[in-house]
Amino acid sequence: MSVASLHDQIKEHMEVVCSKGMHVGTVDHLVGDQIKLTRRDSEDGKHHLFPTSMVGSVDTKVHLLKPCDELKKIWTTE
Repeated sequence: MSVASLHDQIKEHMEVVCSKGMHVGTVDHLVGDQIKLTRRDSEDGKHHLFPTSMVGSVDTKVHLLKPCDELKKIWTTE
């Protein structure tokens, strides 16, 4: 999925779920080729960012290719 295509599909406040269907967070906005999650539902109260290459599909939610534990190993904190 191209970055341009993702920019058209991923919107603020969309739910993000991991490959197991578990809630990961809520989209704050896109920053280049990364998705920034809101602080509101973060366990540590911080923004987390991860690459859009982790996205498998987008419908009413952003569906990731990896489970939550793998995502948390690579995301960055802001």
